Amino acid sequence: LTAVLEASELIFVALPSSALRSVLSPHVERLSGKMLVSLTKGIEAQSFKLMSQILEEIVPQARIGVLSGPNLAREIAEHALTATVVASEDEDLCQQVQAALHGRTFRVYASNDRFGVELGGALKNVYAIIAGMAVALDMGENTKSMLITRALAEMTRFAVSQGANPMTFLGLAGVGDLIVTCSSPKSRNYQVGFALGQGLSLEEAVTRLGEVAEGVNTLKVLKVKAQEVQVYMPLVAGLHAILFEGRTLSQVIEALMRAEPKTDVDFISITGFN
Repeated sequence: LTAVLEASELIFVALPSSALRSVLSPHVERLSGKMLVSLTKGIEAQSFKLMSQILEEIVPQARIGVLSGPNLAREIAEHALTATVVASEDEDLCQQVQAALHGRTFRVYASNDRFGVELGGALKNVYAIIAGMAVALDMGENTKSMLITRALAEMTRFAVSQGANPMTFLGLAGVGDLIVTCSSPKSRNYQVGFALGQGLSLEEAVTRLGEVAEGVNTLKVLKVKAQEVQVYMPLVAGLHAILFEGRTLSQVIEALMRAEPKTDVDFISITGFN
C-alpha cells in the first residue's frame, strides 16, 4: 500500500465509513498534495461528517473529490452501460477523473456540488432498506412508486438544509442512484430490507448479507441529525421506529397515512405554500 500511494497522483478511496480514519491516518504525508476521490456512500456516526470532509480533515493539503451515481458494482464489472458523477470544486480534478475512467461502457459527468452528490449517495441507502421491505411484503407498484418519489423529496429537503443544490437530486447522483438502489436485488441495502420484510431480525438480515450495508448506520445518525436541524423526514423516522424503537410495520404505516397532508415538491417551492 505504501508503494502504491507514493507512486500515485489520483487515488480512489473505497473504504467503509467506519474505517476511513484508521486506515488513512498513518499515510498522511504520502497523501499530501494528491487527488483523493471518495467512493464511500456513508456518513461518520460520531460527527455526521461526510467522507470528503473527513479526507479534508486527515489530509488538509490533498485535493478532494467524490464519485457517486447509480453504480452497482457487479454491473460495472460486467461492463453494463453505466454513468456516474465526479464532484469537486477543483475543476482540474474532475477532468482528471473523467480522463481516467471514461470508457466505452462507463461515462463520467462532472459537478461542483460535492456535498449534494455525496449526500445523495449516502441518504438513498436508508430508502433502499424501505424499498426492499416493501417488495418482500408484496405491497404493489403504486406503493413502490410512492416510496421512491417521497424518498426523493425527503432526502432532497434534508440535503438542501445542509447547503446542497436541489438540482443535483434530479440527476444521476440523486434520483438516478435512488431508483437503482431501491429497485435492484443486487443492492446491499435493498437485500437487508428484503430480509427484514421476510421476518428476519436486523442482526439476522445483516449476517445473511455478509457485507457492510451503510444504510443501517446512516439511518441512526440521520434520525438524530434531522431532529437537530428540524427537517421533516417521516420515512426515516418510521424505519427507525421499526428497527430500533419496537414499533410494528402496521403501526408505522398507519401513522404515516394519517399524518397531515403536505405539499408535494416543497424543497424547491416558490409558491409560499411550504
